[in-house]
Amino acid sequence: MKIFLIFVRIALGSLMLLFVAVQYNDPDRLWWMSIYGIAVLAMLFSVWRPHWLQSTAGKWLLMLAIAALAVAVWWYWPSKPNFWREEVYWPDKTIRDGMGVMIALAVTLFAVPVAWARKNTL
Repeated sequence: MKIFLIFVRIALGSLMLLFVAVQYNDPDRLWWMSIYGIAVLAMLFSVWRPHWLQSTAGKWLLMLAIAALAVAVWWYWPSKPNFWREEVYWPDKTIRDGMGVMIALAVTLFAVPVAWARKNTL
C-alpha cells in the first residue's frame, strides 16, 4: 500500500508539473505557475522529504498553502450551472481557471496524511 501511495503522489506531482509547464504562454503565467507549483512542492516533499512536512514548520506551511488554495477555490468558483460539462467550460477561461484551482487543492490535500503521520510511517 505504501508503494502505491508513493506512486500516486509521484503521478499527481508529475501531472501538476505539466500544468505548470503549459502556463508558459498565459498572460498571467506567474500567478498560475505559482498556484500549480504549490501542489508540485507538496507532492515533492511528501515523497522525497516527508520529514520536512512532518516538522512543525512544514505542517504550518502546508496548512497555509491549503488555506490559500481554499480561498482561491472560493474566489474562482464557477458561477455557471453545469460548469463541469465540456460545452460549458471549454469556451470560458474563468471556469477553466476555477477547475484548475480545484485540482491544485485536491492534489495538495494528498500531502496532509504524510504531514500528520507519525515519523517514518509513510
